[in-house]
Amino acid sequence: MLALAGVAAALLRAAGAAPALVATAYAGGAAVCALAAVLGARGRTRRALWTTIAGVMAMALGDHFD
Repeated sequence: MLALAGVAAALLRAAGAAPALVATAYAGGAAVCALAAVLGARGRTRRALWTTIAGVMAMALGDHFD
């Protein structure tokens, strides 16, 4: 769910007047959250949790630059 939200935010920011760093941060965070979903599906829940936190922090960084 977070990965989809990050992709949607990246697309919206890329279509607008936001700097390229903002869209890149959202897209990177979405990719990290997608990796977390794969890790969680394989049973690596602790790593998935920390990877999700890192992805959300990357998206928050993009929001900070907006």
